[in-house]
Parts: sequence; structure tokens; C-alpha cells
Amino acid sequence: MSAALALRERTAAAHAAVDAAFAGYDLADAGGYRAFLIAHARALPAVEAWLSGRAGMPDWRPRAGALAEDLAALGVEMPAPLPFALPDDDAAAWGALYVVEGSRLGGAMLARDVGAGLPRAYLSAVFAPGEWRSLRAALDAALVDEGALDRAVGAAEATFGLYQQALL
Repeated sequence: MSAALALRERTAAAHAAVDAAFAGYDLADAGGYRAFLIAHARALPAVEAWLSGRAGMPDWRPRAGALAEDLAALGVEMPAPLPFALPDDDAAAWGALYVVEGSRLGGAMLARDVGAGLPRAYLSAVFAPGEWRSLRAALDAALVDEGALDRAVGAAEATFGLYQQALL
């Protein structure tokens, strides 16, 4: 089984819990969408800051700027990010990256639910053709032993947990 598929399967419960918690936000409503973005803004920048500058990681495009842009368009400043730290370990970085980059896939689907006239730069920051496939291949190449995969799973679950903690 590929590491990307193993990550997906082993973190499915944590992922489903976050999806269920965020499903309560009405993205068509300005207030609900604002609260959704604020919750993401409490989590995503913390993870991206932790990931930034790590050697050995593939190219990835941070989205905190797009999130700040959308919040500014709604008249809201970026909230302070929640504290976030993982072990200083390459496998942990892969687990965190899997969560934040994987959320681009869901963002593309959620962008369709955003109300007319509301900003959507954050949710519209989707993968370019082939990017997700390249990331999965890089995960598979990096997480070649069970110990590394276990550490990546733990980090991914902690990252999903941060998003749950960020809920308003």
C-alpha cells in the first residue's frame, strides 16, 4: 500500500471528525462563512509557519495570504494563530503537509457553496494539474518505513486536531 493511501486510511476518523465539525458552517451566509474562515485562520497559518523553510520538502504554496485576503474583504483581521508544534522530524512534516495540502481538494468543492459576492481566494487556491499526484508520489518516496509512516500519521492526526481546536 502506498504511504499516501495509508495516511488517508489511518487518519480517516480524524479527517471525518473535522469535516463533520466544519459542516455546521453555512458558507452561503456571510456570517457563517466569516466564522468558517476565522476558524481556519486560527489553524492554517500555524501549520504553514511550522512547515516553512523545512529542508527536503516539495514545493508547496502557502494559502495564509489568500485566507487573510478573504477575511480583509469581509472586514476581519487575521486572528492570532493557535500554538502548534510537532516533533522536529521529517516524517512529522510530511504528515502535517498531507493535511494542509489535502485540504485544497475539499476547498475546491466547498468554494461552490460560498455565497454570491463573498470572497473565495482561499477555497479557490486549488492544485494545478498534476500537483496532487506529485505530492502523493513524494509522500510515497519519503515515508518508506513503518516507523516514518507512524510518525506521519501521528502528525497528521495532531494537525486535524488543531483544526478542531480552532472551531469557534
